[in-house]
Amino acid sequence: MPFGSVSGSVTGTRITGSVAGAGDASLEIAALLKGGSAMSVADFASYSPTTIVGVSLTVTGPTGEYNADKLLNLGSDRWSFKPQIAISQPFGRERKWQVDGYASVVFFTDNTAYHGREILRQEPLLGIEGHVSYSFTSDLWTSLDASYLFRGDTVVDNVDQQDLQKHLTVGTETNWSPTPRNSLVFVLEKSVVHQNAPSYTGVELKYFYSWGGR
Repeated sequence: MPFGSVSGSVTGTRITGSVAGAGDASLEIAALLKGGSAMSVADFASYSPTTIVGVSLTVTGPTGEYNADKLLNLGSDRWSFKPQIAISQPFGRERKWQVDGYASVVFFTDNTAYHGREILRQEPLLGIEGHVSYSFTSDLWTSLDASYLFRGDTVVDNVDQQDLQKHLTVGTETNWSPTPRNSLVFVLEKSVVHQNAPSYTGVELKYFYSWGGR
């Protein structure tokens, strides 16, 4: 359940607006089809990376702040469904290198209260993503990342909005686990192609704590 704020203005006018609150909530379910079986602590210590294939489904519902009479909204007043398939393959000496690939598509239901009275329909948004990572030690790894989203153009009351999306993002991620229960993650990403898509540079620092067992 995301929370945030957005503001905007129309160039050449005094029209401005802002909104803050909850965005649309998402739920993801995922499963591995090959590799990555459950292991004991002893088995995990001697684990040798192998090919892994997984699938997931993310469902996003219209739970966010939405006012049909406003241009700026945190919610989209519609459902979306994102199936995804991924494959991970280690390679190289001691299998310290790993390549991951993802393919996804997002399907949208219609927003029947767009601007209060219009119907917004969006074509599926396709995506591909890839990562090449290297493990320096069992506690430290880093990766180069790229993702590309395309299509997803919209139609309002049967009028094509000519807003086909193209969004290429590149970045890097580093994960360090100073202890078995604590992890720090640094992420840097930048959009280099952003046709009808946001232009941004993102920096994230994450902390994870794991518990349970011994």
